[in-house]
Amino acid sequence: MAVAEERTVLSEPFDVDAEVEAYLSRQTPEEKARSDAYFEGGYWLQLWGFLYAVGVAWLLLGTGLSARMRDLAERIVRWRPLQTALYAIGYVLLATVLFFPFTVYQGFFREHKYDLATQTFSGWLRDWAVELGVSAVLFAIFFMALYGVFRKLPRTWWLWGAVVAVVFLVFVLLIGPVYIDPLFNTYTALEDPAVKDPILSQARSNGIAVDNVYQFDASRQTTRVSANVSGFLGTMAIRLNDNLLNRCSLAEIQAVMAHEIGHYVLNHVYEMIIVFGIVLVVAFAFVRWSFDWLRGRWGENWGVAGIGDVAGMPLLVALLAVYFFVMTPVMNTIIRVNEAEADLFALHASGEPDGFAEVALKLGEYRKLDPGPVEEWVFYDHPSGRSRIHMAMTWKAEHLEE
Repeated sequence: MAVAEERTVLSEPFDVDAEVEAYLSRQTPEEKARSDAYFEGGYWLQLWGFLYAVGVAWLLLGTGLSARMRDLAERIVRWRPLQTALYAIGYVLLATVLFFPFTVYQGFFREHKYDLATQTFSGWLRDWAVELGVSAVLFAIFFMALYGVFRKLPRTWWLWGAVVAVVFLVFVLLIGPVYIDPLFNTYTALEDPAVKDPILSQARSNGIAVDNVYQFDASRQTTRVSANVSGFLGTMAIRLNDNLLNRCSLAEIQAVMAHEIGHYVLNHVYEMIIVFGIVLVVAFAFVRWSFDWLRGRWGENWGVAGIGDVAGMPLLVALLAVYFFVMTPVMNTIIRVNEAEADLFALHASGEPDGFAEVALKLGEYRKLDPGPVEEWVFYDHPSGRSRIHMAMTWKAEHLEE
């Protein structure tokens, strides 16, 4: 009789929707309210951050400060590319200082309010200062190249400006894992063979020739779990943070790492470079039209002579901010589609649908698990927790006999 009952239970169909709801119900009402408030607050931060950035640009232009900064750079050095670099460094420093109240609220106080940060203010300030220094140097290099194109190619500057931006993106992707990331965290080889060996096996079975996995000490800054398979053209490395190691089971780690390996195997980095290149061409075409129109109306008051005049940099930055703010749903959808592809890859590569669903719940600590369809389309650059858990349970339903 017991055997017959067991067979009856086992023969019951797997209800995907019921399994999804069972996972989602594990988030308590208090946890849901907290997660939703944090994530939905991010929508407003996007708006206020955009308005703040445009306001800073307008302040620099309207007061004539941008033109005076250009004049100062011209008095200090005679070589024009170096004038551009000096202006760019000054602009980054000044804009960052003006933006500091917003940055410190968003990056420090708000993270601590929602118990997502572990860093002291002095530690956070140190990382902020390092990031500022790195940004100043990188933007100086970028704008030297960009304004060189603007001045030498007055008719097609918008097209070649997009090319410069793509080349710079590739440059940052190359140097980031090797030279920038170690400025903020310590990377060490993962020693535990119970964790490392399955990850390496996953990588090798999917054509990735690696011999090590690295962990980094993100727990000194945040409670979030994360991992990446980053770099290319010889800088590729598999890395996961210590929160993932300390907070997740082996099945969950396997699912996360399979997702990151999926990005690499599916060539998402190259795909995104091409897609972002197209997006940037359209962005610079928009800047070409709008910059000329705005300069025609207010350029004399601002002291901006043309696109090749570095004093117009705040206007350039503001116009790009407008473009990418409007493009938010498009950019999020582009990224979200890639993330969904990596999710499906992860389920096939790891065979851990429940581990995958468990991680989706953990991410629900700071990502709203169950948004509406329009909300997900506009604001989510990753599939929602509900979408991910549903994908995992659907995959599980189709592989019950294996």
